Amino acid sequence: MTLLAGIDFSCNPSRTKPVTLATGRVLGAVLHLEDLAAMPRLSQLEDWLRTPDPWLGAFDFPFGLPRAFVDANGLGTSCAEVIAAVHARCPTRMAWRAFIDAWGNTQPAGARLLHRRTDRESGVGSTSPLQTRYVPVGFMYFEGVARLVASGVSMPGLLQGDPHRVALEGYPRRLAHAIVARRSYKNGDDDDRRAAREAIVATLESGADRFGLALCIGGTALRASLVADASGDRLDAVLCLVQAAIASRLPRYGLP
Repeated sequence: MTLLAGIDFSCNPSRTKPVTLATGRVLGAVLHLEDLAAMPRLSQLEDWLRTPDPWLGAFDFPFGLPRAFVDANGLGTSCAEVIAAVHARCPTRMAWRAFIDAWGNTQPAGARLLHRRTDRESGVGSTSPLQTRYVPVGFMYFEGVARLVASGVSMPGLLQGDPHRVALEGYPRRLAHAIVARRSYKNGDDDDRRAAREAIVATLESGADRFGLALCIGGTALRASLVADASGDRLDAVLCLVQAAIASRLPRYGLP
C-alpha cells in the first residue's frame, strides 16, 4: 500500500511552529492515521521528500503564482522555470517580498495581491500566493516549491518527476469548510474553536458515506491531541492526509 501523507507547512519552522507531517494508509474504506511527526527544520522535510518508498502527499502551500504576475514579470512557462527565476532574482525571502511589493506598487488598487483561478474556484476565500505578510503564503511558495522541484518528485499537471513520489497541492480549509462551514477552528482554544475541531475530527471518523473513507486514529491520546492543539496545525496535517487519500482514488488525482 502506498504511504499517504499530509503536510502542514511552515516556511520558517521551529520547535514551537514545526512542519507537521501526518502519515497513513488506506485499507478498504478506512484511512488509518499511523503517525504525526513534527519537523522543526526544513532539512528534515528535505530528507523525507527523498524517501525512496512510494508515497503520495498533499502539501498545504500554493504550487503556483497568478498567471498575470508570472507573465508580467517574464518568469517562465513551467513550474520549474518560474521557481528557478524567482530564486535567481530573489536570493532571500525578504528580496522576494521586495520584488512583489515593487510590482504591486505599479498596479491599481485592488490588483496588487492577485489570486490564481484555482483560488477562486475553491469556493473558500483563500490567501493570495503573493501575500508575504500576516499569513505569509508567498514565503511558503518560495520555500516549499523550490524544495519539491529540487527533490525530483512528480507534481501532476506541473512537473514530471519520480512517479513513485507524488506531491499534490492540498487545502485543509476547504475540507474543514465542508464540515463546519465558516466556523473558525484554528489559532485559539476558546470553547467555539475547540468544539469546531472536535466536530471536524468526529466527522472524519464517520465519513465513509460522505468522503468515501473513514478516518481511524490509532489511540485516544493521538485523537485528543488533534482537538487540544490550539494552533490547528496537527489537524490541518490530518486534513491534508485525508485529501491525499481521497485524491489517490480518483483518476488523475481528481485533476480536471
